[in-house]
Amino acid sequence: MRTEKVTRKTKETDITAEINLDGRGSAEIDTGIGFFDHMLTAFAVHGGFDLKLRCRGDLEVDGHHSVEDIGIVLGKLLAGALGDKKGIARFACEYVPMDDALARSVLDISGRPYLVYNAGHLTGYIGTYDADLTEEFFRAVCSNAMITLHIDLLRGANTHHMCEAIFKSFGRALGAASRIVSDKVLSSKGSL
Repeated sequence: MRTEKVTRKTKETDITAEINLDGRGSAEIDTGIGFFDHMLTAFAVHGGFDLKLRCRGDLEVDGHHSVEDIGIVLGKLLAGALGDKKGIARFACEYVPMDDALARSVLDISGRPYLVYNAGHLTGYIGTYDADLTEEFFRAVCSNAMITLHIDLLRGANTHHMCEAIFKSFGRALGAASRIVSDKVLSSKGSL
């Protein structure tokens, strides 16, 4: 089983989380930010991961510390669960439509952290979730999971739909890229 558990406690957040990459797409999420819980659940369901995550953050300030720190923790979960990355597909590209919105996530589980985020027009609040934090979340995930990720929000009018399409496309791409397809590390260098 490709699993990992992470606990991270700072003066701003207290997070416990665990993931099973070979799960059934179940999620138990409690971040204190309702819409973000919905996004992390969509990520797990559409990626086929079992994800448990609890965060107590300084939401009286705003959601920034919680969202970014959860990105750090999710990245560490992914890095730990992927291990030496032997046999994974490594690359994936997934498009997800959601009514008016269309998002694309293209990723490489490369061992090199890099984010290209073309969704700058995703702004405003969805419930208590600040959509501007979506980029911060994915930057933290990439930096800690050591993955290269390109996110393109190709179109959309409804902020909820746009954000959800991004999280679902990321989940589907990560699920495909982390799938075991061989018994070798897919790199001409011999390691990732």
